[in-house]
Amino acid sequence: MPDRNRRLRARLVWSTALAVGAVLSATFLVPSWGGNGAEDSQPLIDAYERATKSRQHQHQVEATQNAISRGGEPAGTEDTTTPREQARSEAAVEAQRNEPDPALVRVPAPADRSAVPPDRYAMAGGCYALQGPDGRWLVRSGNGYATTGATRASAEPLHFQATDLGSYLLWDSEQEFVAGDGNLLIPSVTSATEANARAVWAVKKSGATFTFGNDAGNLHSGDPVSFGMPSGFRPRLTDGCATWPEITDNVGRTFAGVSSFQEVRGTTDAHTHGMAFEFLGGGAHCGRPWSPFGVEVALQDCPDHSTTQGQGAILEAFLSGRPSHDPVGWPTFKDWPAPDSLTHEGTYYKWMERAWKGGLRIFVNLLVENNQLCMIYPIKGEVFAETQCDDMKSAKQQADDMRAFERYIDAQYGGPGKGWYRIVTDPFEARKVINSGKLAVVMGIETSVPFGCSTVVDQPECSAAKIDQQLDEAYSWGVRQMELVNKFDNALAGVAGDSGAIGPLVNGANFLETQSFWDMRTCPTSYGEDVQDNDQPAAPGAVDAEQQDALFGAVADLFGVAAAPIYASPTPHCNRRSLTTLGEHTIRGMAQRRMIFDPDHMSVRARKSSLDLLEELRYPGVISSHSWSTPDAYPRIYKLGGAVFPYAGDSGGFVEKWEQHVKWADPRFYFGFGYGADINGLGAQGDPRGADADNPVTYPFTGMGGVRVDQQVSGERVYDINLDGVAHYGLYPDWLEDLEKQAGPDITTDMSRGAEAYLQMWERTVGVSNDACRQPSVAKPASMIRNLARGMTVRQVLLRAGQPHERLGRELTYCARTASGSLTEVTKRFTADGRLV
Repeated sequence: MPDRNRRLRARLVWSTALAVGAVLSATFLVPSWGGNGAEDSQPLIDAYERATKSRQHQHQVEATQNAISRGGEPAGTEDTTTPREQARSEAAVEAQRNEPDPALVRVPAPADRSAVPPDRYAMAGGCYALQGPDGRWLVRSGNGYATTGATRASAEPLHFQATDLGSYLLWDSEQEFVAGDGNLLIPSVTSATEANARAVWAVKKSGATFTFGNDAGNLHSGDPVSFGMPSGFRPRLTDGCATWPEITDNVGRTFAGVSSFQEVRGTTDAHTHGMAFEFLGGGAHCGRPWSPFGVEVALQDCPDHSTTQGQGAILEAFLSGRPSHDPVGWPTFKDWPAPDSLTHEGTYYKWMERAWKGGLRIFVNLLVENNQLCMIYPIKGEVFAETQCDDMKSAKQQADDMRAFERYIDAQYGGPGKGWYRIVTDPFEARKVINSGKLAVVMGIETSVPFGCSTVVDQPECSAAKIDQQLDEAYSWGVRQMELVNKFDNALAGVAGDSGAIGPLVNGANFLETQSFWDMRTCPTSYGEDVQDNDQPAAPGAVDAEQQDALFGAVADLFGVAAAPIYASPTPHCNRRSLTTLGEHTIRGMAQRRMIFDPDHMSVRARKSSLDLLEELRYPGVISSHSWSTPDAYPRIYKLGGAVFPYAGDSGGFVEKWEQHVKWADPRFYFGFGYGADINGLGAQGDPRGADADNPVTYPFTGMGGVRVDQQVSGERVYDINLDGVAHYGLYPDWLEDLEKQAGPDITTDMSRGAEAYLQMWERTVGVSNDACRQPSVAKPASMIRNLARGMTVRQVLLRAGQPHERLGRELTYCARTASGSLTEVTKRFTADGRLV
């Protein structure tokens, strides 16, 4: 095993490039050893600032965001399929668009609040007066409160803002919080101008009354209200509450299915990082998807941004190309969020709620970390003390965060299971969630070194037994989709690498992790035209000289070392590192556990070997989730029964991707289209087309499922997709409308079928055979399907009979094989709760 001190010295050598360039074009996770990133990096940051003092940064927009392949694609990529194959695919997709659509209904409007809340969850978002045990009402008294009110009209109206299931902030008419004063010896109840833990009240129901308590004690009625023996209060619906500050979604009631097991409608985001506020030790990402204390706390800028009034945000400035920004989030949002503001939160829960109401039905949340960048990045958050930049500890923290987020949304909607964010672990559960009108959330992993499987001088730092143990552990968290590599070579496979000025930075981090650089050489001619990994610099002038001087010149001045190797071999470049024996073991382990494999970010050589293995296994559980595969792989994925959902990017670029992918669709499988937003993953979002664009989006418009969509309002900011692009996640319904404005209704039809396409791929992954109408070779005997036992569940029927051709209402219609060998239709009917009749 190489000396750890040598790795530490290498880390110090590379910290300028990684702390400032932060390399960061996507998202990651990684392994096992710690270090004091802040102390190690500060001299190098200073050197970077000196080197760049007289030079204004250029905007670091990702050049590949509209490419068919972000993993290595020269200009002028040509399709390798034949015109006949393309025509067959296009005809099959067109025929599917004309098939019957499932019936949809409006999600019911929330029921009117009852005057007396039925349980401790029902007060969420409501306005209530509190009646004490002696019949008198809680009123405000000076800076405190007292139960001296004679009538409900005299009572203090309290807005109940849920912080978690069964706990609340109590916000009074003067926009202050009922709270403890912080005195540890003799605490008292007082009003507070800011929310904190002392203002959070856990509510319990006891008979017809409710008690309120926090860390300081229980709320006791009297004059004044104090801490003591818990008093039973009776909340009663009232009015006059102050309006709680919050973002609005500006979307009408969304849609659901007429049965829990019918074909679904809705879009799919197969690649996003909703919990990235924990990324890099919790110090690089500004804001988070929720806070128990509200939007004003959740959408705050990073401390290193706000304390310098937006002047000291090195990483944000480098990535956006703007030397400064307005650090104020709520309520003005002057400079962020924005499509190219990559360090700021993009998936605040109200923005996500808007995307869900506008048609999003599957959301794949990838747990993400990169230990090298985490250790080097000089600013750490509170989570650093828990994770110490360890990849699996960070992943587990984010998995726990997803559960907490689910609870938080449940709390806003009135109790366990009532929220729209539902973490699912199989396609049957996901279908039920979607048809109830909610969002099915799939947990995934994207990491450079999964399970600590690094490699140092080609010696793996993990074993097959460790991989099996950690696969089981991740599966127990709920992980069902996963990549093997991200930014670095590891003990499982080689990577595609990054290109341009960012390429040497990531290559440096690869050296830091593995003690070797990428082994990029000229691609074999057998790979075919336009199949390659990302080209690396073949001469010093291949990378922008100012960028080279600023980032690597500072390192060379301080340590007297070269920045990165020069790859003189002719392009196109391919990484020689392929799928390893341990990598093959991991894919087989994923297949045994019925997990979905994502070959994105792999080297061409490793991806080819991975797809060879999947074809040998006849395993359909494969998806390319954000365009980090190459054009040779996409038709192979479709032929396996997998899915390809490209990186979202600009609306115009996405239309071009869709037009190409329709030509690759396999007629044997259900076709629908989705996207990978990669938001919060340091991936740029779609830019606006501009006010003068042809056929712009006009508001309000009718979105997916007939939902009315108006302009999104966040505090004082009103967003317009034509002018703002995809500034935050809530603008994806607008982006979808922009797709239709450019490409017509066919693209909307295909996008609305994206969730069903993902579910059918997932069903095949867990052992449900394909639709025999599309693939007659898998047809089951008609007699078997006709004689399925009464009372079987839909799940049991699917696993026995396969995927039906139609799932409309309570009926599943199959193509089945008769005794004579011909195909016939067999329709099975079910009860409302999914039992075969």
